[in-house]
Amino acid sequence: MDDLLEHAVETATHEHATDAPELRGSSFDYLTQPGTDLAAKAQAFHAWAQTRVSHGVFPYAKRLGGRPGATAELTLLDGQRHAGLNFSSQEYLSLARHPLVCAAAQQAMDRFGVHSAGSTALAGNVEEAAALEAELGELLRTPEVLLFPTGWAAGFGAIKGLVRETDHIVIDQLAHNCLHEGARAATPNIHLHRHLDVDHVERLLKRVRQRDPRNGILVVTEGCFSMDADSPDLRRLQLLAREHGALLMVDVAHDLGCLGPGGTGQLGLQGMLGQVDLVMGSFSKTFASNGGFVASHDPAIKEYLRFYAAPNTFSNALSPVQVAIVRACLAIVRSGEGQQRRDRLMQAIVGLRGALTEQGVTVLGHPSPIVPVMLGPDALARVACREMSQAGLLANVVEYPAVSLNSARLRMQVMADHTPALCQTAARIVADSLQRARVLTGEFH
Repeated sequence: MDDLLEHAVETATHEHATDAPELRGSSFDYLTQPGTDLAAKAQAFHAWAQTRVSHGVFPYAKRLGGRPGATAELTLLDGQRHAGLNFSSQEYLSLARHPLVCAAAQQAMDRFGVHSAGSTALAGNVEEAAALEAELGELLRTPEVLLFPTGWAAGFGAIKGLVRETDHIVIDQLAHNCLHEGARAATPNIHLHRHLDVDHVERLLKRVRQRDPRNGILVVTEGCFSMDADSPDLRRLQLLAREHGALLMVDVAHDLGCLGPGGTGQLGLQGMLGQVDLVMGSFSKTFASNGGFVASHDPAIKEYLRFYAAPNTFSNALSPVQVAIVRACLAIVRSGEGQQRRDRLMQAIVGLRGALTEQGVTVLGHPSPIVPVMLGPDALARVACREMSQAGLLANVVEYPAVSLNSARLRMQVMADHTPALCQTAARIVADSLQRARVLTGEFH
């Protein structure tokens, strides 16, 4: 470590200080610029992003050179390739190259081809899609399941499809982009509640219902929040929703399949399986595919969304190959092998969190496939992420406006194929790179 810091001091220059242009600003600056030239916003952002690219501190839009395994090779926008430990892929149960999953994809392609050629409102569903909906309904104990082309489409579509302009939405301020975008598209009556603050939810529900006893209310939250790795009190939220004539929708994208008894996620862990009004999720985290779903107990809601949730009605249905992949993954999730993979995943999660803590690095939340690592100032995070890539650790940095200003963090995503030794190595690289970045940015003290 002493040699590392000495070298950093020797190589630090004014260009590396936090006033350097590549370390200033955020993408939000280029979202709100006024002016008559629409293209000017894009050109200003592009110039700023290219400055970051040229200094190696724009770690986005990376290209994967092979399977998203425990090790991988990624190509950055400047053409540089970095190979190393891969904590940047949401492949939680390591199923993307499972032989049964690949065989199911091949069989579906042989039978159906690669395209379903229609939306679910017309003739786009294949027979296996109905089987997948039934199997998901069994896992969730919420039988009325409707598939969507992506998880984002499911979250946006469910809210926009159900909520009208006079209705209300009470939503966690840190809920996923698709949920907030769906809310903004559906109604001006949006009531943000403080993250995980159920008392605040109760106050908002009382206030809304007192002022408006006639219109609907949708309460929106997540099972596992991906920036902080924490979870709400689902039982109390559901009780409050029913008390005030509202519906509760829970996004289970990051916990279904990979956590909880039998892969039931936070719903199972909190004893709420089959008791939540609406459940939506994504197949892109545990189930090795694109796609998403919305589940309820009411067949009328399912069919209503088929025709009023625009991302379902006006998008092509999931391809037969994607449906087959998700069905194969779901079968593994519900099997003894699935439990073994969840056990390995949890061992890696706990091992990584422990190793980071031992290195003096702050981790947030509770054990989940997402391990948020606090970095702090955005400039420091950008340099630290560059140093990690060069040292052989591939992980995603999250900065403002996705999180609060100067609360940047790594969002390390753990897989069942990560071994304890890999986790120990990753933690050392994080700590060493963070120390080096502090020197390079003048944050070291």
